[in-house]
Amino acid sequence: METTQDIKESVENAFADAESSVSDEEHEGYTQQFVTFKVGDEIFGLPIVEVQEIIRLPEVTRVPLTSPNLLGLSNLRGKVLPIISLRRIFGFPENEHDDTTRVLVIEHGSLLGFVVDQVSSVMRVEAGRIEGLETVKTTVNTDYLTGIIKNESGKIIMILDFDQLIEAQFKLVGAATQRSHSSGSESLTEQNDEVLDADTLHFVSFSVETQEYAIPIEFVQEIVQVPEHIAQVPNSPGHVIGVINLRDRLLPLVGLRQLFALSSSELTDQNRIIVVHLPGSDESAVKLEVGIVVDTVNEVLRVDRKLVDAIPKVLAQDGTLVEITEIGRLDGGKRLVSFISAENLFQHRDVRSALEVSDKDHADSEKSSNQMNNSIEEESEDERQVVIFRVGNEEYGVPIEAINEIVRVPDVLTRVPTSPSFVEGIMNLRGSILPVIDQRKRFGMPPMERSDRQRIMVFSALGIPTGFIVDSVSEVYKIANGLIQETPGVSGGKGNLVKSVANLEKDKRMVLMLDVDKLLETDEFAQLTNLAAA
Repeated sequence: METTQDIKESVENAFADAESSVSDEEHEGYTQQFVTFKVGDEIFGLPIVEVQEIIRLPEVTRVPLTSPNLLGLSNLRGKVLPIISLRRIFGFPENEHDDTTRVLVIEHGSLLGFVVDQVSSVMRVEAGRIEGLETVKTTVNTDYLTGIIKNESGKIIMILDFDQLIEAQFKLVGAATQRSHSSGSESLTEQNDEVLDADTLHFVSFSVETQEYAIPIEFVQEIVQVPEHIAQVPNSPGHVIGVINLRDRLLPLVGLRQLFALSSSELTDQNRIIVVHLPGSDESAVKLEVGIVVDTVNEVLRVDRKLVDAIPKVLAQDGTLVEITEIGRLDGGKRLVSFISAENLFQHRDVRSALEVSDKDHADSEKSSNQMNNSIEEESEDERQVVIFRVGNEEYGVPIEAINEIVRVPDVLTRVPTSPSFVEGIMNLRGSILPVIDQRKRFGMPPMERSDRQRIMVFSALGIPTGFIVDSVSEVYKIANGLIQETPGVSGGKGNLVKSVANLEKDKRMVLMLDVDKLLETDEFAQLTNLAAA
């Protein structure tokens, strides 16, 4: 823990060019040290003991539907730091940030960063120079002040009461966070009961060349982007693309194009790696994992068992297609999806050889890899699977169990004259009417033209199945609970939609974790209920 002297020295060193001279008289009998700074045309002071540190303005991840005073969230050495604009709190005009802009980091239960235009000085102040507020007239709410200081030039330095300011700005957060936690578990359990319908199969679908395939969602560990570097394995079969390090464990990659004897193609940003796992036959066995490289990941499918037929045995008699066990007839039979058996996939001779190649060429790290895999198994309860998607420039995440399914955006959404204004339209989802909401509009972002990358994520928001259009669904990611931090107090109301943030410092990413039950407000829920009843 830094001492007052340590903080003072760090501030003085960081701003050696600031006007921080103090007269000899001021050195004698001073009672407090203050950091002084400018916001607009006003000068403010803050006791130095309240300042944890002073930093330059970092890059921020913007949080939708929160207080306009919040610029966003940033990463401060592994901790989530809200960045708050003092100009906006005080109602001052906006300005461009420049090299003099600084952030005061304040500890108030959690770390908060306040943007100021410039840090001016570190000064010592005698008790007699601190005056009351009785005769002060200023553009700043005096509720946020504890006193004033008059310097030798006659300028007024207003002493800010950050405890009062923070309390006034973020007083609704504590109660809102408790409500979201208390209501989340029950609704999630009810939703899981609905999702895990015994007559419904759940798959992750993907494309290889022009054919669509799917694999049971329970065998999908995660979905990740193709990294820049893939370690090539010498003398390996053509279907083995290589080996990657996925969070300190080795993962062999198998190309489905090569596995299915299709034409090869260069890997692009569209390609994805689906990490398929097969638990061992007993508790002591090591879980097998392989990454299958596909052209694109399409959606999460919910398929009625009646629409699934066993594949004709003649197609697998030569042993090269044993992993494809069933065919799904979707969209009235116009769309055929080949369902892959994870168990058979790991029995495929080429996948087995990929695993053996990985073990052979990385023998030196086999022991540590096995230990890591065992550790992952033991600590699986400390991780959660999150589906990550994009809206605008930001990444958002929801627990995979909170998603009913993910579907493509239809060519036309039907607009119902009596539907609420926030509903983009409705669509027919296997005989049920699904209201669809454009998440860009919800977040106050400009609209974008429809594209093949957009998806509709279907949630049971407050028990009503509702589709939300997002710009793209990028991956399924396993995130350690230790990397997910509660969102520090940023606002009440709609701001509670973002209840936590996954701070993936190694990847230089911040993923905003959404509370699905906060996607709709109470009055909107009532309107959707009426629409569904109609």
